[in-house]
Amino acid sequence: MEPKPRVEDETVKISVKLLKLISGEFDLESILFLKLTKMGICSLGCIDDCVNLERLDLSRNDISNLKPLASLRLLTVLNLSANRISNLDPLHACENLQSLNLAGNLISSFDALHSITDLKNLDTMRLKDTICSFSNPVCMNTSYLNTMLDMFPNIKVLDGERVSGRGSDLYQLCKNIDASLKEIDGSVPIHAPLVPKKWVEDGYWELKPMQQTQTDEAIEQFHGLVKECRELNSKAADVITKIRRTLRAAN
Repeated sequence: MEPKPRVEDETVKISVKLLKLISGEFDLESILFLKLTKMGICSLGCIDDCVNLERLDLSRNDISNLKPLASLRLLTVLNLSANRISNLDPLHACENLQSLNLAGNLISSFDALHSITDLKNLDTMRLKDTICSFSNPVCMNTSYLNTMLDMFPNIKVLDGERVSGRGSDLYQLCKNIDASLKEIDGSVPIHAPLVPKKWVEDGYWELKPMQQTQTDEAIEQFHGLVKECRELNSKAADVITKIRRTLRAAN
């Protein structure tokens, strides 16, 4: 029996043999998911032949050139954390990308991110990971958060924190509370009386008109369908009655 190829022999450059071995697929176009972590990969090789790839994990390698990824138009989730990436231009072609992890790379300026600002489906992005101690030089910028939100207005989750959408107001409130407590601890002596401080602006807790939720819309559509079904049932009953009368008359 011929021995199976060893993965260790192919860890520097992605090859057809490695892709087939990892995925279990004979045809590269049939591969939808790939996890190639901690393999010492420095070249993406022929990964551009996996044109139907949807989820790709290339974390903890030595990758610096992303050019082959430009062919992966169906890619939705991409993990490139802990590599040596500084140029993101090839990702501009990944128009379906929704989630992108770039923590632990060499992205040094906001200019390096401009090439992916047109990815309209991108709503989850990570440039730093405090749990794994991954970051990028650009994260040290004092205006990092505000600039990122300006550059990517569709982002809902940045660096694991929800910045827009459902739950973002509560998250921001908790951050404000935490900041206020830290400010009190650092500036007010222990023996001094604590002066109440506003955590939110006036009118924050006032009830606002509720918009129709997706659930309400679904219920309304359901009732509409039920009404249409009843009307169709009534029409069908009328047609059947008329046919019966016609048959009786003919007999």
